[in-house]
Amino acid sequence: MGNKPKSSFNVNQDDIPEVIRDNPVGPPQSQASSSIPLKLIAASFGIIILALLALLALWPRPQPAPEVVTEPSPTPSPIDNLLGHLPYEEAPLGELKNIIPDGRLKLRQAAADQFLLMQRDAKTQGISLVAISAFRTVTEQEQLFFAIKQQRNQEARQRAEVSAPPGYSEHHTGYAVDIGDGSAQATHLSETFAQTKAFDWLENNAAKYSFELSFPPDNPQGIAYEPWHWRYVGDRPSLELFYKARNLPQKVQSNP
Repeated sequence: MGNKPKSSFNVNQDDIPEVIRDNPVGPPQSQASSSIPLKLIAASFGIIILALLALLALWPRPQPAPEVVTEPSPTPSPIDNLLGHLPYEEAPLGELKNIIPDGRLKLRQAAADQFLLMQRDAKTQGISLVAISAFRTVTEQEQLFFAIKQQRNQEARQRAEVSAPPGYSEHHTGYAVDIGDGSAQATHLSETFAQTKAFDWLENNAAKYSFELSFPPDNPQGIAYEPWHWRYVGDRPSLELFYKARNLPQKVQSNP
């Protein structure tokens, strides 16, 4: 039998050139496979950006500091006054002590003790301190104000320049005392008392006993100068009574 002719499809690999064998025809595999990771990376970036946006939306924003509104201090309302004089309550009689032997003049216990001590100490230095007036009831002040006003034919405002109306005198408190010089009686209840030895001694020593001049020249209350009128401020009640802030009237003429 003769030899069969070789099929044209039965190609021996050895007959294919090397270049064709190593680079077969068709789309390169690397391009198809590389497009998948790029899509995944792009999707991942999108998810991360969305997550960041969500976090930013939930992140607490700094709140502006609250505006501090400072309210103005309330203006003190004017305290009740009558013809320029301030009101004072009458001291309880049980809290008063005699400062002269006949018992006509009294002060509150603490004020009385310090006045008597001051009087004794001044006497050892040749100074005669005389108590002229001390505690007064509202009734006594009423007589002093209205009866003398009538006798002198004075108007109420005119009388108030030299005497406080009842209920408006420091003498009601039991802390105030009018002091004179026993060796110069003509100066009692007069500005001339300021030229006496007794007044000079008081100016230099009264503070040691917790007494102060109620109405010095050009005092903030505007009350006329009264060198004879002194008040005790040696305990809390007296200090609060005379020094609590008040919207005071100005240029009151007197408060004997």
